Amino acid sequence: MFKKYIKRIDTYIIKKYLETFFLAIALIISISIIFDISENIDDFISKNVPLKAIAIDYYLNFIPYYANLFSALFTFIAVIYFTSKMAYNSEIIAILASGVSYKRLMRPYMIASGIIALLSWILGNFVIPAATESRVNFRNTYIKNEFVNNERNIHRQLEPGLFVYMQSYNNRLDVGYRFSIDQFEDKRLVSKLIAESIKWDREKKKWVIQNYYIRDMHGPQEIIKTGASIDTTLRMVPAEFGQQNSKEETMDYWQINNYISDLKLRGVDNVVRYEQEKYRRTAGPISTFILSVIGVSLASRRMRGGMGLHLGLGLLLSFSYIMFMQVSTIFAIKVGFNTLLAVWLPNIVYSLIAIGLYRWASK
Repeated sequence: MFKKYIKRIDTYIIKKYLETFFLAIALIISISIIFDISENIDDFISKNVPLKAIAIDYYLNFIPYYANLFSALFTFIAVIYFTSKMAYNSEIIAILASGVSYKRLMRPYMIASGIIALLSWILGNFVIPAATESRVNFRNTYIKNEFVNNERNIHRQLEPGLFVYMQSYNNRLDVGYRFSIDQFEDKRLVSKLIAESIKWDREKKKWVIQNYYIRDMHGPQEIIKTGASIDTTLRMVPAEFGQQNSKEETMDYWQINNYISDLKLRGVDNVVRYEQEKYRRTAGPISTFILSVIGVSLASRRMRGGMGLHLGLGLLLSFSYIMFMQVSTIFAIKVGFNTLLAVWLPNIVYSLIAIGLYRWASK
């Protein structure tokens, strides 16, 4: 009988948790869509964007992205809201008075958190990348082209021992300026090409090197060649230099791992962006468990000020978590802080807060 009662409590809490969470997400997504429509309606009308493209290519792919983006925040709010309501209806006291330990009370919360975390991880690694690509393609086609390149002094390692350099790259014209190629063997320079520019031939799918100068070094002997233009095949494509701002968000789990390995091989400077995105996709779902523990620990205690105080504390902690996460990732990009530690630092700090609050609430 007691076991049956406990199972009923588990089902009750899990149901309350998930219902509150998905209702909150549905409300915020609806509001976000309304604001987005009001912001983009002029572009949709002036550029005669098809209604089907707006509904399917853009807004259908808009939903999973923003649902996952707000997941951690509304996990916290959902737990605070319904647990606080249970506490002020004396349901928490009744459950604990029946012989259920505080640790056992946490089980249904952890099960529901696991469901949300797993869903968030699957969305972040497999569903959202494809959805984001469709959404970005829609904006590039109908609203504005988001391809940009602000890099200067671009260095790449195309393969072991083969390095290229460009002073700058114009992604609209597919032209790189002040181009050079260095070929090394056993850490010794054996060939160097210097050119005024390199241009991508869209018909031939090849690079055209213009006004070049080549030095081939064979021991003490050097062979020098010059020319006006030469076609060549290099292990790079224009898309690498005219990237979308959110390209890392369009890669699924396997693609982003392979891309990071390829960037490291070629010595690309902006690999931190992709590592950050990779680690964030795991750190985000794990934060569901941490924020749930904090939420339960705060809301299960009756306080003066009622549910309003619970929600106020919850919002304060959740927004401080989000701000902390943003600041730590900026340190990884701008200061050179370890990317893995930067992404996981908010979870580490708030895990300590969760442990402290759990011990306080369980007394």
